[in-house]
Amino acid sequence: MTEPVKGPASYFPSIEKKYGRPIAEWVDLIRSSPLTKHMQLVTWLKTEHGLGHGHANALVAHTLAEGK
Repeated sequence: MTEPVKGPASYFPSIEKKYGRPIAEWVDLIRSSPLTKHMQLVTWLKTEHGLGHGHANALVAHTLAEGK
């Protein structure tokens, strides 16, 4: 039996469906940003790329947890 996905990754299927980009593209975009702080990146994704707060937060949390 498969464990349900938890944490930020649980948002990934809906992010890909809603915004039409694979998660790898979002991660690359976040990593290439000159911004480094969590909320700066969340605000940037919301204002520049039209993401909702929860989706932006999940992407940033996941990417920063992986390390830059």
